[in-house]
Amino acid sequence: MKQRTVRPSTGPILENPDVVLIGGGIMSATLGIMLKKLNPSLTLQIVESLPRVALESSHAWNNAGTGHAALCELNYTPQKEDGSVDVSKAIKINEQFENSKHFWAHLVESGVIADPSVFIKRVPHMSFVRGREDRDYLKKRFDALSGVHLFEEMVFSDDPQVVEDWAPLLGQGRDENEVIAATRVESGTDINFGALTQQLIDYLISLDGVELAMQAKVTNITQLADGSWKLKVDSEEEGKRKLTAKFAFIGAGGGSLHLLQKSGIPEGKGFGGFPVSGQFLVCTNHDVIDQHAAKVYGKAAVGAPPMSVPHLDTRVIDGKKALLFGPYAGFSPKFLKEGSNLDLIKSVKLDNILPLLAVGRDNMDLTQYLINEVRKSHSDRVEGLREFFPDAKEEDWMLVTAGQRVQIIKKNEDSTGKLEFGTEVVSSKDGTIAALLGASPGASTSVSIIVEVLEKCFPEEMATDEWKTRLSAMLPAHGKKLFTDETLYSVLRTKSDRLLGIADQSKAVSASA
Repeated sequence: MKQRTVRPSTGPILENPDVVLIGGGIMSATLGIMLKKLNPSLTLQIVESLPRVALESSHAWNNAGTGHAALCELNYTPQKEDGSVDVSKAIKINEQFENSKHFWAHLVESGVIADPSVFIKRVPHMSFVRGREDRDYLKKRFDALSGVHLFEEMVFSDDPQVVEDWAPLLGQGRDENEVIAATRVESGTDINFGALTQQLIDYLISLDGVELAMQAKVTNITQLADGSWKLKVDSEEEGKRKLTAKFAFIGAGGGSLHLLQKSGIPEGKGFGGFPVSGQFLVCTNHDVIDQHAAKVYGKAAVGAPPMSVPHLDTRVIDGKKALLFGPYAGFSPKFLKEGSNLDLIKSVKLDNILPLLAVGRDNMDLTQYLINEVRKSHSDRVEGLREFFPDAKEEDWMLVTAGQRVQIIKKNEDSTGKLEFGTEVVSSKDGTIAALLGASPGASTSVSIIVEVLEKCFPEEMATDEWKTRLSAMLPAHGKKLFTDETLYSVLRTKSDRLLGIADQSKAVSASA
């Protein structure tokens, strides 16, 4: 084994790796680790276009950092026409996040991750609403979730003083007669997916048969007669190179769509992308930052995409506590933060133009929402913040641009299109290539998403006793339902929280004493 170290510059590009991972984010890192544990003899080439890994969607300032377990995100629990609350998606996402924790805990136990505190902290998750109608909705949501053991820690209150005790900023300057309500889960998490990705990549490139090429962009990808994939790579260090891989994974965030289109696989036809940029207000007043210790999520505005659910959010980035509010959505034709203004235009093809036009026609509320967001002044944005923190002062907050997300547009059965919010694995029939499209909850459920890639692209290997045994060691709940097995959930939850260092409440990020 090579000495484990952070590689300061791009490494040599393998000409014939077994696997090529396009993009140096959390998805490629997770797939790389899993594949090397399932088959240590595999050779892997990671190709990243930027000078460092995890600089796009996985980066701490480009990602909400919420351990998305559906503890506080109201868009995962829609209210049905009969007034009841559908919690099925929340249960699924919670199970997927627990599976992610199991995997990360396994990596701590096996020495892959040296210090989990670098990327995961315990921060309470809260949902917060205003007005009688939303208060009643939140109570129904609480009643539906609290009866499920996955959410048994959740507590509800519509007492303004209790809510203020949980999160002091929510009460400061608020009319004492205003109807508010909140739920709280003490064991929520804040995750720096950039730091996690860096640890995983550092480990991967310490292994024999793994190389990382940075500042290297894949410009074309085509399938050869034997089923393998030929990639053209433009490397700043090595110039124009070619490599051939038996399996290709496109985990390039917003850049995945263009490469999927270049691959020419039939399964990729009809897909388009709708780019949405994000901005956050970041608090510059440490006295304010120190008073808040929670991730407080509200209800999305009409027409807003799920990634634009407003939240007043405690973050821990590079060891420092921060306080953010947003996101404020905007429009940019770029598919990546470091992308091109021509990205959207270049993505328009004959096979997706009808879905694109249909989505534009059917989502006028989203279009109007984005127009309104772009027009907002600093005062307008702070006014939105005051719905959460009434005493907020304009001079205490500055605007930062966060990551770029590309929402999925896909063809309907009638050849028109629909806009989807989520993450989708697109793979070829022969299982030699897979691409990841979409966004939230994304990184938090990365482990479940990558298992889907393995099941679609390595079905024969996944059916062997060897891979089953090795996968069970990484994912002890694989093939099981945490929702129906309370004992298994409790045992695995206790173990993973202990190994990740988030079991001890005294280690939680807290408001300043």
